[in-house]
Amino acid sequence: MNKKVVFKDWGLVDYQEAWNRQEVLFAEVVAQKTKNRVEGMALPTTNYLIFTEHPHVYTLGKSGKSENLLLDERGLRERHATFYKINRGGDITYHGPGQIVGYPILDLDNFFTDIHLYLRTLEEAVIRTLADYGIEAGRYPGNTGVWLDADNHRARKICALGVRASRWVTMHGFAFNVNAGLDYFSNIIPCGIDDKDVTSMQRELGALQDIEAVKTRLKSHIADLFGMEFL
Repeated sequence: MNKKVVFKDWGLVDYQEAWNRQEVLFAEVVAQKTKNRVEGMALPTTNYLIFTEHPHVYTLGKSGKSENLLLDERGLRERHATFYKINRGGDITYHGPGQIVGYPILDLDNFFTDIHLYLRTLEEAVIRTLADYGIEAGRYPGNTGVWLDADNHRARKICALGVRASRWVTMHGFAFNVNAGLDYFSNIIPCGIDDKDVTSMQRELGALQDIEAVKTRLKSHIADLFGMEFL
């Protein structure tokens, strides 16, 4: 039977506000799991899938290096961008308008308790979405995310992933470049990889894409792969 998941599209939201909202939902799910364990209860936990876009922002994960941001405070202001160090895995990445940012807040006890499989399943949803548009994508050995031409010198990333999990509850997620402003990536060493390019659906297809249509396809593939029913 499919697991029920609450879907929310927050639209364009400041990164800090979205992080705070995530933390509230994440804490509620973890608290319910803790209560179930302590009191011997079996109340169901709530699962969420959130889509959003952010104003220009750079985020640095726990394992990242600050020197991978190539802008100082003045440079950030000139680019109308902000910067946050956050509690997800991974290095530095960029979020901005035209990018689908996905935040699954899932109790993996409802699905499968395997973070590696969780990441690969999110990647697969993006790979299948790109295939719907005639874009062949895959994985780059040793790196998370979704790549094009990963097996040769033209390798370029179209979707980055960075997650946090506690008690098998996830937060943070993925950033999928649909119509994203790729020039903003020139201000960082994306994910700490300095010899690979970054791309978007707009760049690959040569035209601005209907981001709402892409969201619909992506939602469908996530639901199929995880066995979800959206509320």
